[in-house]
Amino acid sequence: MRSAKVQPAWLVGIDLGTTNTVVAYADAADAQAGIQLFAIEQLVAPGEVGARPLLPSLRYHPAAGELAAGDLQLPWPQVAAEGDEPPVLGALTRQLGAQVPGRLVSSAKSWLSHANVDRQAPILPWGADAGVAKVSPVAASASYLAYVRAAWNHRFPHAPLENQELVLTIPASFDEGARALTLEAARLAGLATVRLVEEPQAAFYDFLQRRRASLREDLADTRRILVCDVGGGTTDFSLIDVDFDVDGEPQLTRSSVGNHLILGGDNMDLALAHLVETRMAAGVEGGMKLSAARLSQLMERCRAAKELLLSSDAPDKATVTLLGAGSRLIGASRSVDITREEVAAMVVDGFFPKVELSEVARKGRTGIVEFGLPYAQDAAITRHLASFLQQHQGALRDALPDTLLLNGGVFRADALARRLAETLAHWRGAPLTILHNDNPDVAVARGAVAYALARRGQAPRIGGGSPRSYFLVLGEAGKEHRAVCILPRGSASGEEIRLTERLFALRLGRPVRFHLATSLFEAGTPPQLGEIVDLDAGEYLRLPPLASVLHDKQDASDKREITVQLATVMTEVGTLEVHCVAEADAGQRWLLEFQLRAGKEEQGDGEAQAVSPRIKEAIEKIERIFGGKAQKVETRDVRQLRQHLERGLGGRESWETALLRQLFDALLLRARGRRRSAEHERVWLNLAGYCLRPGYGDALDPWRIEQLWALFDTGIQHHKDNQVCAEWWTLWRRVAGGLSTQQQLRLLDDFAFNLQADAAQRGSRHVTLVNGSDDDMLRLGASLERIPGAYKAEVGVWLLKRLQKAGKKEEAADTNTLWALARVGARQPFHGSAHEVVDSATVSDWLHVLLALDWKKTEPAAFAGAHLARMTGDRSRDIADDLRATVLARLKAVGAPPLWQAMVSEVTQLDEAITKRMLGEALPPGLKLIG
Repeated sequence: MRSAKVQPAWLVGIDLGTTNTVVAYADAADAQAGIQLFAIEQLVAPGEVGARPLLPSLRYHPAAGELAAGDLQLPWPQVAAEGDEPPVLGALTRQLGAQVPGRLVSSAKSWLSHANVDRQAPILPWGADAGVAKVSPVAASASYLAYVRAAWNHRFPHAPLENQELVLTIPASFDEGARALTLEAARLAGLATVRLVEEPQAAFYDFLQRRRASLREDLADTRRILVCDVGGGTTDFSLIDVDFDVDGEPQLTRSSVGNHLILGGDNMDLALAHLVETRMAAGVEGGMKLSAARLSQLMERCRAAKELLLSSDAPDKATVTLLGAGSRLIGASRSVDITREEVAAMVVDGFFPKVELSEVARKGRTGIVEFGLPYAQDAAITRHLASFLQQHQGALRDALPDTLLLNGGVFRADALARRLAETLAHWRGAPLTILHNDNPDVAVARGAVAYALARRGQAPRIGGGSPRSYFLVLGEAGKEHRAVCILPRGSASGEEIRLTERLFALRLGRPVRFHLATSLFEAGTPPQLGEIVDLDAGEYLRLPPLASVLHDKQDASDKREITVQLATVMTEVGTLEVHCVAEADAGQRWLLEFQLRAGKEEQGDGEAQAVSPRIKEAIEKIERIFGGKAQKVETRDVRQLRQHLERGLGGRESWETALLRQLFDALLLRARGRRRSAEHERVWLNLAGYCLRPGYGDALDPWRIEQLWALFDTGIQHHKDNQVCAEWWTLWRRVAGGLSTQQQLRLLDDFAFNLQADAAQRGSRHVTLVNGSDDDMLRLGASLERIPGAYKAEVGVWLLKRLQKAGKKEEAADTNTLWALARVGARQPFHGSAHEVVDSATVSDWLHVLLALDWKKTEPAAFAGAHLARMTGDRSRDIADDLRATVLARLKAVGAPPLWQAMVSEVTQLDEAITKRMLGEALPPGLKLIG
């Protein structure tokens, strides 16, 4: 961490791109010295080091002995984990990745924003063989930054990178999770103090810096600028409004930011790779479908061909060659020619088609998945732009952008830049002003430095501050309409504001909710910092609350109430940070982050879910059964608690998440009361699991799971009651989606014991190890989606043995066993990470066993077959096409429901009925699984 006494010698901007990483810098003491690119020394060939401005955001994981130590020698020492071949970074990675499939890590940045996988788990290269070393998206990103740090420190040993003023760029559409992971990657690389800025904004800062002497003339006729940034993996849109002060100087305000799109140059390379793959397969008997690793290798070849054929002096055609594998490296190679016209048609018309402003981006039933990444459903960037402009038509006040700044390597192709400009001109009925971007590959890194200069007042700055005022709703009983202003309209981004005149009481160690509100329309003088407003008396919008549990840093169990002041800052990336600062010790701070850029679909109407007004009566009923004060209740009353709750709250299937969690909180608070009798314990376990299912969906669910898990090691009180034991395992099955991998593995231990222990072992079991029947374990084991795929395969072996045993006795296949097999071998998990599914070869073997059953008589076999053969679009998870065709034909022959057939033939989402069947029960109303 940079010492406060060390003054930075340099301002450094780092563009951590999907395709390349670029570094720019400027003298911190001389604003007139100009911005320079940092030439990064890197391997350009085996044993050859050269300095290049672009460092490919790639890693190659060589096999043992594949490269000699001298081939990888860098000017600075490398540190590799013991026993591992050091990864290769630098321009050489492209050459190696094109030669050997399955060893190249690419698009780590895109993975950072993919919430359906564990982004801190070693999953890359995606789909690589078991013998290939793997790395997490976070660690891969960190390795590129660490490489930059090593190269910088070698060149500037007296001014280490970690001691400079650092600005790191991110896509404007990164959510808070992806931003946090980017900061974690920087921390892992030894860069503890960095400032984030959005890439489109950085690209515009680069323009401002380059044209600062003539900005008045350049922007004289401009009122609204569209910055369109199409990188290797993401597409971002931002709008910047232009006004002029009394002196005629342009005043710039960013007004709108688009949603996250995993759509960019990688998608174009993939489209070309599919075309080339089809042509290569034309001469192969039975066709040819490449593995995920080989398709990735082909994409690298197609990327090079695309850049060549879209360049200004492009040849008429280029040859794409895919080398053979292993000993047939040369003999089995295949080559295909693609022409300049083909590439232009596919990329220009496919990704930038001519569309009308009224068109919206197409949404299929699910996203496109390739290499495990959920690419945007609609590849047409122009349609996404039309949707963006429609979504912000209120802010636009019917004024479309009149000026365009393009950024991203894809716009080196003149045809793409022309098409986008022509489309915008058609929409507005007049030509646009095009702002010149002299080098899209490096503009973002240079702009990050220009942003650092602007913060120092040494360069033009995009201003305007917060467009609205923000208020913290006061939690006083009966006064929920009162709120205090914590960020007045116009507050500058990146500058902390301390509310010193008001004190607040903060509860530690217990769940708390913070409610925000914002002004909808403001005219005249904005409210002052600390001013109390009446939310019922004006145009205000309540925003989704932030729920959290804040802990004392020295004593996590501390549950006292302390006095704090508030400090707020609107960051450059659209987050409102609120720090609770202890009055007695300003060094004690607790950070709350509110994401203010969610679209309408994410925010809803801003109101918390309404909870039944009869919740108080329901909690009183729970108190009567489980409360601390002993009350005389009949066994029948305990048994009928659920029915009594339903009389007041309606049928439990209608209980929404907010109500369910309030009931769970009431049960958790009275958990000790469950031990009064076997009936108490049965009812408590049943209700607690039902009210917390599926273990996630509410902001405080991680805390609830933490509290519930604390009960696991104590087991149950009435361990000889079979129904209590069954309810214990039902509870953990229901909340399994909220359990960590380690917690699920702990459940797996008990699963294994209950299935494998002999009579002697069972007799000596610890009293807290709860007995479980085979059916209990079957349902539990099928729900553990976060355990490694190899363990799931072992569970599957046990399930197959159950099926085979039933077959030998000529009994009907067990419905529960087939359900569990479908869940264990599912191609698309509900809550687990996609990298932990059972491998496709094993699932194919399971499918052959299922195909031996009579699906007409055994409908659950068809259900299981549909899920094991479900198409994801990810070649590393999907079964072979010929087996898919066999399963699909069987489903059609037995008259399986159309959606089951669609699951196998195309990428689709499950409906509510199938989701309920797979999970064992319905999700709470309003909670939708998107995995």
